[in-house]
Amino acid sequence: MNVHKTISLVKLRYLPLSFLLLSCFISYSQENPAPKFGKGILNLIGQDSTWSMKIATRMQLLSTASWEKGPNGGLINPTSNTLIRRARLKFDGFAYSPKLKYKIELGLSNRDISGASEYTSNAPRYILDAVIMWNFYKNFEVRLGQSKLPGNMERLISSGNLQQVDRSLLNRRFTIDREMGIQLWHHFNLTDTFMVREKLSIAKGEGRNVTSENLGGHHYTARVELFPLGEFENNGEYSGGDLKREQKPKLMLAGSYDSNQNAVKTRSNQGSYMINDIGFYQTNISTVFIDAMFKYNGFSLMGEYAYRSANDPIAKNSDGTETGEVVWVGNGLNLQTGYLFPSNWEVSGRFTSIDIDKIITGRNLENQYTIGLSKYIVGHKLKVQTDMSYLAVSNEQDQILCRLQVELHF
Repeated sequence: MNVHKTISLVKLRYLPLSFLLLSCFISYSQENPAPKFGKGILNLIGQDSTWSMKIATRMQLLSTASWEKGPNGGLINPTSNTLIRRARLKFDGFAYSPKLKYKIELGLSNRDISGASEYTSNAPRYILDAVIMWNFYKNFEVRLGQSKLPGNMERLISSGNLQQVDRSLLNRRFTIDREMGIQLWHHFNLTDTFMVREKLSIAKGEGRNVTSENLGGHHYTARVELFPLGEFENNGEYSGGDLKREQKPKLMLAGSYDSNQNAVKTRSNQGSYMINDIGFYQTNISTVFIDAMFKYNGFSLMGEYAYRSANDPIAKNSDGTETGEVVWVGNGLNLQTGYLFPSNWEVSGRFTSIDIDKIITGRNLENQYTIGLSKYIVGHKLKVQTDMSYLAVSNEQDQILCRLQVELHF
């Protein structure tokens, strides 16, 4: 039997299964109408109401073009790229009781799964979130698994709910992103309108999807959020732009402190490993985030400040010689504002300044200015966004970046 006949027989073998799955889907769709656009592909509830699952997907299609500013003021060294920036598949719901929730989010684009190494068993990093959330007592909730750490605001805002095409340089340089661990969340009201939310986390210390043993110490994060004017509508503090058009002014003030004990990577749990002659260079790394979000009647203003320090930021071998790796210590500021018109067009602006310690890292001061334009067709679920950024780096060529992105959520 030749190869072509073998392949044909394999295809025929799975053909009945494909028809069966298609028939089940059609049958389900006829008996249970699909959810409203943007509310998931399927919303399932067990017959005895002891479990639920919402299945959703989304994608971002991105085109970019960039240039450097030449010595005579012209633009030189043009580059361009078009790619699937993100492609996600998400499952969430409850199991056994509505107080026991879960979330699984998978990244499918090459950008999502990149970073395979011996520390991830040389496997693609498909899993973004895999977390169980248990509301075990009143306003207390424990979270176990891999999820975002309670760090800077931009990272806590979903990449699908951003006001501009992507996050700022502050997030790129200082974020602590996702990790495997345990978190405790709690909230209470000081007055009828003043709410306080606290988040504590203990995590592994080396980032997401790490399968190797704990290389350094553990990773501790604490965050406090204050809502002096009451809660935002539909958790709007973690959504870019004022799409809900808050009828009353709303404000969140927040601060996070992050301590990665005996960290082995250059940006806390991000960046590259600091390998030396006896294994890994270890140092305590601390990061502070202070941020705020204000929204009112289509206007939004977000501010973030980050500061990172380390006990000894210069990685060394056992004999004291330097390895060439250093911790990215320094600070950053990000200010972002926008206004949403009644037509659901939004204009936005952003200023970001990054001051990584040049003596230690050799990196120059970065100032980036960004102007954005967004059209929300169905909120953040279907939108088109474009922005243009001007990056001024001291003692280097200035750069211009233009981006266009289409986002679709089901």
